[in-house]
This record gives sequence, C-alpha cells and structure tokens, in this order.
Amino acid sequence: MAREIAVVGAGMVGVSVAWHLARRGRSVTLVDRRAPGRETSFGNAGIIQREAVRPYAFPRDLATLLRVLPNRQVDIRYRPGGMLQAAGPLLRYWHNSAKARYQQIVPEYASLIGLSLEAHVPMIEAAGAERLVRREGWLEVYRTAAGLEARAAAAREDEQRFGIRHRVLDAAELAAFEPCLAEGLAGAIHWQDPWTVADPGALVQAYAESVEAEGGHILQAEVTGIERHGSGWRLATDQGALDADELVMAMGPWSRDWLGRLGIEIPLFVKRGYHMHYADAGGATLRHWVMDAEVGYVLAPMQAGVRLTTGAELERLDAPPHLAQLDAAEQAARGLVPLGERVEAEPWKGARPCTSDMKPVIGPAPGQPGLWLALGHGHQGFTLGPATGRLLGQMMDGETPEIDMAPFRVDRF
Repeated sequence: MAREIAVVGAGMVGVSVAWHLARRGRSVTLVDRRAPGRETSFGNAGIIQREAVRPYAFPRDLATLLRVLPNRQVDIRYRPGGMLQAAGPLLRYWHNSAKARYQQIVPEYASLIGLSLEAHVPMIEAAGAERLVRREGWLEVYRTAAGLEARAAAAREDEQRFGIRHRVLDAAELAAFEPCLAEGLAGAIHWQDPWTVADPGALVQAYAESVEAEGGHILQAEVTGIERHGSGWRLATDQGALDADELVMAMGPWSRDWLGRLGIEIPLFVKRGYHMHYADAGGATLRHWVMDAEVGYVLAPMQAGVRLTTGAELERLDAPPHLAQLDAAEQAARGLVPLGERVEAEPWKGARPCTSDMKPVIGPAPGQPGLWLALGHGHQGFTLGPATGRLLGQMMDGETPEIDMAPFRVDRF
C-alpha cells in the first residue's frame, strides 16, 4: 500500500517538496490555509539568486551598528518587542556571524545555492512557466566608488570559488545598460547567472498546478492541530481530519510554534518585509531588476508594475505593519528611477523565516518518526525551494543526497 504524505505549507518550499514527491510516485497532499504561493513566496523580489552564496550575516562592525542604531534605515529596522521576542536566536545569529564561524557557513550554504537553477529547470518545464522567467541576471547598483570596489573584490572571489559569473559596470556602461537610472552612480555588479521572475506568486501557483498534474492533491484548509496517530500523523483542519504516514513541515515563519508543541525547539526568528507596485512614469521603463545596494531596497519590473521591496524589519510575526520603512525606500527609489503612482491601495507585508546560523533546516526530525522538516530558508526560500524538494525526496526514499546534508539537519542546534 502506498504511504500517504502530507506537506504542510504551500509556499515555494512546500510546493516544491510536494512536486518532487509526486513525481517520485508518492501519494501526497499539500495543505495550506491559503492558495499556493500567497504568503511569503508571493511578496519577494522574484530573483532565483544563484549568486547568493553568502547568506546575510548580522552586522558586527561598529560603523554599521552605529548607522543602524537610530532605526531610520531602509535596509534594516527593528522594534523592541520583536527584538525581545527573538533575543535568543538573534544572539546566536550574532555569534554565528563572527568571521571564523561565518567562513565555515559560506561553503556549506553555497553547496545548496549551487543547485538552485538546475532544480528549477524541470519544474519550469513541467509547469509551462517559461513566459514568467528571464535569464538576463540582475544589477547591484552602487552610489560610491568605494562600495563598488569592495563588492567587486568579493565578486571576484566568489567567481573563483563558486563559479559565479559577473561583470563590473562603470558609470558609463551602467547608463547604457539601464538608461532610466539617475546620473551620478559609481557603477554596478551585473550578476549574470541568476534568473528573474515577473510574477513570483504565479510561478508558485504554476508549480502547484503541476503537482496536481503529477497526481498530487491540494487541500486549502486551516490546520488546527498536529498529533501522532498510530505509527503516522493526523492533521486536524477546518475541513476535517487528514491522516498521513509521513508529514513534511514547510510552514515557513509559522513552523516554530507548531514544532514547539511537538517538543522540537528551533532558533527561528522572522525578518519582515514590504512591497508596493508602481506604474511607469513618463515613458521610462526599467529593463532589469535593480538593487540600490548602499540604501537597501530592490526594484523589479513585474507584470503588476515596478515592484519596490524593502529590506528587513525585526518585528513580531503578526504585529501590525509599520510603513515608514517602505515610505523611506520609495523616497530613495524616486531619486534613482522615474516611478509613477502606487498601484495598490495597501502595501503587501510578509515575513522571512530565518535561523540563527543562516542555513535552512532540511531533513528528519529526531525522535519523531515520519516527521520531516523543510523550513528556515530566510531570504532564499524562492531560490532554494526546488533544490530543497529534490534533496528531501532523495532522503525520504533512502537515497544518498547529492550534497552533504549534515549542515542542514535540525540536530545541529
């Protein structure tokens, strides 16, 4: 008899896990309170970041800390309540960002990032989603020569170590490559390997439809309870109970509370973020995805308009939105590119699930037979979902994963 698998969470990670399991012939049901791709995966910048071999570290240099302390920056803001709630994981995050520890983490993280593009390929093909994907890279723009030079040095190192292709554009080359940017910029790094997606939520939805085409099931229901049931698991939902032999937890920022009820503690915290779409202004059309690197926001020419995404906000998951960060990003962005009016009445708000060592949790839950974890992808769930699904499928079928999964096991904490 086929073993039933329930995957809880229908963001990019959960959908990708369900897709790989269904393609392997497993009987799988994907469960979420919302339609696939409508939570965290909906609101990102839409970049499959093959270049992102260095996870975001906690700032430890005095200059950065003094810059952030007044709490008026675009790239990072914090709320006392959020800081207190996540004090333990944040302290461990600060510790893991020390130079020696971070240098250990980078190659481990890079091994996973290295699978990102190739893991998306079969899913894009199966979903018929080529129309959403561009393979032209993106621009990391710098206002100062010092900032550009420092980033270019790191980019050269990443090309040598990890094969990340890039070009350094000076001011004139940047102006020719992306004409609608303001004058006076120092230049940019053109990351050539990453792909961009014109509607991230639509890509996740297309992948979810492909799950169904592979024989999987999608249940839109609110999960109200998770418990062991015999040798398997039972989900209580507002649509009735669902029994499964195996359970995959892929609930992103909501995973910590559910796992805590099962006696599994993970140093997980959230970085919230916001986005808004804008109409084109004056016939000027942004051609490429652009990050204003020294300010800390991204502009992305999406189907719904030019999407402006903010940096991180350290705040409680369900706290009300604080829109000053988005307003500050918009003010800076209007000085960089011509932006029209806001398209939506209200900004989008979401939360990234982050771990204290910057790496996701992928693998079995110790002491809980049949429970598997796929969570904590931080800023890169959209990038890493397909790779996570592929690797977890290998593990669940008793195969040897194609990379060392020890750095991503939950018992590392």
